Amino acid sequence: MVEYNEFLWLAQSPDSEERGQAAYMAASAYLSHSGPADEHAALYAVLFRFLEDPSVKVRAALAYGLLHSAEAPRPIIMALLHDSGVIARAVLQYSPVLIDADIMPVVRQGEPDLLIAIGQRQTLSVRLVDALIARDHRQMTLKLLARADISIGSASIDRLVATQGTDAQMRGALLRRQDLPAGARLLLVQLAMEAMRGARIVKGAVAPERLNRLLRDSVDTAISAIGEREAINPSTGYAAELIASDRLNMRVLLHAMVTGHVMFFANCVAELSQSPRDKVFTVLEAGSRSAINALLVRCGMGPAMRDLLIKLIGHARAADLADDAAARHLVVTTLTESLIADHAGNIPEELEEAFAYLSEQNVALARKAAEGVMSAFAQEAGQRRMVVPDWDETLALPAA
Repeated sequence: MVEYNEFLWLAQSPDSEERGQAAYMAASAYLSHSGPADEHAALYAVLFRFLEDPSVKVRAALAYGLLHSAEAPRPIIMALLHDSGVIARAVLQYSPVLIDADIMPVVRQGEPDLLIAIGQRQTLSVRLVDALIARDHRQMTLKLLARADISIGSASIDRLVATQGTDAQMRGALLRRQDLPAGARLLLVQLAMEAMRGARIVKGAVAPERLNRLLRDSVDTAISAIGEREAINPSTGYAAELIASDRLNMRVLLHAMVTGHVMFFANCVAELSQSPRDKVFTVLEAGSRSAINALLVRCGMGPAMRDLLIKLIGHARAADLADDAAARHLVVTTLTESLIADHAGNIPEELEEAFAYLSEQNVALARKAAEGVMSAFAQEAGQRRMVVPDWDETLALPAA
């Protein structure tokens, strides 16, 4: 406890440190006051005296005492907002007294250090966030994108994707946001794939044809994985957007089933057939062959493609294609061999894209399944010898 005479002596001291101590004491006493009204009025009046002090230290001490309280006098806070830079930044970052209308003029015209202070406020409205992003301050935008506790307007997201999507760091920050719209996420993934395609280290390490296959497969996976995530909220219209933009093809549908993204597959079938989503789920989950066939007819698929998808759906019912890589490999192998046998090796034009996809997947899944098999076998086999025929020079490759 400090007597008012002692407080008055500190407030009138020629030492700015002592006046600062008095300013902080007055601010704290004002906020915690529960005594007579005249005492409260006197404390309120003395705050304005400290506000006029020529020392930044004193005004900073006053601000420090009031910064975090929603009960701080609004006129004092507004005056401190227009004080020296160090005080204004603190007020902008911490004071709960400020409302959007107080902060917006600073957002529109303020210096970068003030913008960064605003961006670090505990709570930010969508309006403020969008206005901050509109200032095109890169570091501040990255900090805002990294905050999972704030929302960003869809228009700002679309603008960032369109203008900053080729910036790897900005692209990564956008992709890490859980609220990123599905269409924007897919576009960023495609931009990332194009950047990877153009990277010298990638081009120099992977043959062009194989690189194209890898990137195409990655994009297909991204399309179906995003679709599976969006399937819980079909109102986003992700499947309809893919169809309208001509990005949904048979390869994507097959990939969705092969990778176990059955919810996305069902949404696509519902959109293509213009059938109720719940009905499509029921048919795909437990419907007869004729019921599935009728549904696929409504999607505009030919007989050969319908037959292939019906077989794939049957396999998907019996295996966990989302998590079981071995089951996925077995299903792809079975479908590939079935196509060759059913058409006596003469694959119809209608199925060429599907057959090419299955063949690519067969190789990729076989590569993955083969990893580590020999090393594991060698450890178990111990001293057993490998039977190898004598080397025949005529078998050597001419170009080797």
